[in-house]
Amino acid sequence: MFTVLLVIYLLAAIGVIGLVLIQQGKGADMGASFGAGASNTVFGASGSGNFLTRMTAIFATVFFIISLVLGNMSTHKTESQWVDPTQGTVVEQAGSVSDVPAPTGNDIPQ
Repeated sequence: MFTVLLVIYLLAAIGVIGLVLIQQGKGADMGASFGAGASNTVFGASGSGNFLTRMTAIFATVFFIISLVLGNMSTHKTESQWVDPTQGTVVEQAGSVSDVPAPTGNDIPQ
């Protein structure tokens, strides 16, 4: 589940970046009205503004929601595994790192 959300998160980020780069600035219409720019585009003179603005808003919303979900999922992990270097075994750990007992003099290999 985490990997699927991470892939969607990456696609949403790339989509937002791409859509923002495609859009024209607010002052770009001024030059087109005087004949300096190509005012006849694929979407029409102002047709691309609504479509690109809506798609940017959708991608940004998806990006924001998934970032909150991924942040929540990564902070609420209750179990993790770590390898004990002295014995080479995998140890199940519940809770935080502070729950692990501190090593004593007898635990250190000679």
